[in-house]
This record gives sequence, structure tokens and C-alpha cells, in this order.
Amino acid sequence: MVESTSTFCTVKVAGEAQRLAWDGFVARHPAATFFHQWGYRQAVETCFGHRPHYLLAERDGEVAGLLPLFELNSRLFGHSLVSLPFAVYGGALAVDSEVHAALYTHAKVLARNQSADYLELRYLEPSGFVGEGSDLYVTFRKAISADHDANLKQIPRKQRRMVRQGEKLGLSHRTGPQELDTVWELYAESVHRLGTPVYPRRWFRTLQEVFGHRCHCLTVWHEERPVAGVLTFFFKDQVLPYYAGSLAAYRSLAPNDFMYWQLMQISAERGVRLFDFGRSKRGTGAFDFKVHWGFEPAPLPYLYHVPGGGPRPQVNPAAPAFRRKVEMWKRLPLAVANRLGPWIIRSIP
Repeated sequence: MVESTSTFCTVKVAGEAQRLAWDGFVARHPAATFFHQWGYRQAVETCFGHRPHYLLAERDGEVAGLLPLFELNSRLFGHSLVSLPFAVYGGALAVDSEVHAALYTHAKVLARNQSADYLELRYLEPSGFVGEGSDLYVTFRKAISADHDANLKQIPRKQRRMVRQGEKLGLSHRTGPQELDTVWELYAESVHRLGTPVYPRRWFRTLQEVFGHRCHCLTVWHEERPVAGVLTFFFKDQVLPYYAGSLAAYRSLAPNDFMYWQLMQISAERGVRLFDFGRSKRGTGAFDFKVHWGFEPAPLPYLYHVPGGGPRPQVNPAAPAFRRKVEMWKRLPLAVANRLGPWIIRSIP
């Protein structure tokens, strides 16, 4: 792809030579997320082989903005440019609106040139651009302090009782990279109950290899049996519990409440001041759980552009076209779902 130049900046495709400059800009930008880091590009390329289009805007020889994109193309789910796949956040980062607009324009041209069905930018905050949006998802983010007692008091009374219930019933927790396989197994069982294909175990391992201590594993145990687990991302002063799972048979022990309280304490001790409970769809159990923890939902202003006009393709498990498939997937034996899931999920952005 050729460079494009506006009055305000030059936009080009970033390569390995720009990695340090890219991550330096991400580190400085207040709207950056874990997924904007160059390491996320490395992880997606390594595990799934999707083609990156990482756009870098420069002004007067300095980085002025960036937009990470991946191209996904499959018979099942169409051809898309996404910022970013398998991530809840993405979109452009820029020093001002002119650079932001140049990046968005370049991305739209790229989508047209690649014959993509649509362009999707998963902004955490409103971009200011006119485009088809979506109110499907919300996110839950809340400040925490260094004081454990203060954080506990911020949890509504009913959920505090659930946290204490787990403690009284003898739940314990373990942390460390050695817990990764256990976390994946718990996660795989949970998403199967929901009728969702599972990510490959290799994806979890790749994230851990790329991000090291910024990718954290925590498991909850009852009488020497793992009952819940979560793979968490740390970024700046933020924490994002991302892939979580638990055993339905142990729900009465409230292992999820216990798990997130342990994670909140660990995070506070690491200097975290923003607990990001992540993305959920309205009307789901995950949405209700986060609300019960005292978190307020905030709409995610995802931005879409269809090069040829018309409505964007719907890749939403809640859509009527997918409901039957979801129910069929739930009925598959877990071992079969775990073999087939990674092949399917790699094409679902």
C-alpha cells in the first residue's frame, strides 16, 4: 500500500523498524489500551496468521497518530478490516482531530482497495466521526484505591456477602504462569455452556509469552480442585480481567466473586487505579454480575464503514441467524467443541 499525504501529516504502513516509536506513542497517549501495543500485533500474527495493516501518521518527522488494523477473510464470516480482532478496544490514537481524520480516511481507502465487506473500529471513547454505530456492547470501568478496605466497601453489600461466603467455605487462590492451562480448561468449559467456540490453548500461551508479567493467571480452588480462573491483562495503571471461566457445579460457593476480589487486591498492590471489568452485552448474566458489583455500564461507540454502502454484515451470536447454531454448539461434547472451536473462532473478529 502506498503512503498518503494530507496537509497535516503523512500516513504509512508501520513495520518492525517502527516498533519502538509505535509503543512509545502508545505509552504516552491517554486513550491507549492494552490492545494498541505492538505486542498484540505480534500475538495475533503468531497464533492466527491474519494480515496486519498498522497505519502510522507522522508530522514533521514525529509520530502523530496510529491505527492498528487486521484483515480477516473467511467464507463463514466475510472479509473485514478490524481494529482490533479478538479485542474489546481499538481504533485510532492521534494528537489532534486532523491526524485522526487522516487515519480514518486512509483506513476507508484501504477497506475499499482490499475489497473488504466492512471496516470496524472498536473505540473505547467516541471518535467524533459520522458512521454506522452499534449499541450492542457496553463496558464497565471503575477507579480503585490502594486501600483494600475502601475497595471492599465500594462493592454492594450483597456481593460483599458473596465474597465472604467463598472465604468461609474454604476457597483459596493461586497465581502464576503455571496456572495457564488450568485457566484455559475452565474457560473452555464456560464458553461451551454459552454456545461459543473456544480460543485455542495456543492463544493463551502466545499472550503469556509476548506480554510476560503483564499477562496474569489466577485460579480459585476448593479442596484441591480448580473451580474458577481468569487470564488478566495489566496496562499502565489499569487491569482488565479478560478470559474467565468457572465450573457450574460449584456456583453455590460463589467462586467468581471470590476470584475478582482476589484480583482486585492483587491489582491494588501492583499500583492499579482503574479496574476494567470489560465488555458485555445487555441482557446477559455477565452484564448483571458487573452491575451487582457496583459498576456502571458505559456504551462502547464502535464505528463501522461499508465501502459499497448498505448495512454492515451481522456477526452477532445474539442475532436470530446465529441462535440455532449456538444451541447446536451447546449440545456438542466438550472434547469435540474444543477441537472444532479454534478453527471457527479464528475467523470471528
